[in-house]
Amino acid sequence: MAKRSKKYQAALEKFDQNTSYSVEEAVKLAKETSTVNFDASVEVAFRLGIDTRKNDQQIRGAIVLPHGTGKSQRVLVFAKGDKAKEAEAAGADYVGEQDYIQKINNGWFDFDVIVATPDMMGEVGKLGRVLGPKGLMPNPKTGTVTMDVTKAVEEIKAGKVEYRAEKSGIVHAAIGKVSFDEEKLADNFRAVYDALVKAKPASSKGTYFKSVALSSTMGPGVKVDLNEVRI
Repeated sequence: MAKRSKKYQAALEKFDQNTSYSVEEAVKLAKETSTVNFDASVEVAFRLGIDTRKNDQQIRGAIVLPHGTGKSQRVLVFAKGDKAKEAEAAGADYVGEQDYIQKINNGWFDFDVIVATPDMMGEVGKLGRVLGPKGLMPNPKTGTVTMDVTKAVEEIKAGKVEYRAEKSGIVHAAIGKVSFDEEKLADNFRAVYDALVKAKPASSKGTYFKSVALSSTMGPGVKVDLNEVRI
């Protein structure tokens, strides 16, 4: 096991690792146990009772958090003509076609999210080998393949986050920054929880929410008592 820093060890002493806390208590502890000297992100990790080997249990989606993420997302939009103009008017950081495809092929990744109109996916799809591993490929399930580029860009800028179950059934999502008020972080947490409740596959049997924990960037995980979660 990797040796933990003194700051991390001190953070662990602030709570009982074997205890599950209410959302409000867990949020407070996640803020208090931040070990870095910058405004760290606060993240949630849900372990779900799903089998991601089955196509109908591969959970993926996106949600606009009520209080945003505290991070400014750089948006690249692949669109033509009027749709390109719409994207620019909506606040997209980059808008184009083949020029940006070539830049990405040359190693350019100064963006956080890609939005594409359906007619551009034939070309964007060719970038699958470089975008896929980074989780940057546009997808209709997350609203990033759409003709409504204005809505897509505005939602991303407002604090939209994507979530996707890993092979182990764990879903990670950022819910804000350590500098956020505890109430806002709790609201954002419940928004993600609610989205996952709605995304539960009909074929998923047994306990759906196995466990959940909150943590700050590089901070320890604080268990959340699922019986205390209320929407």
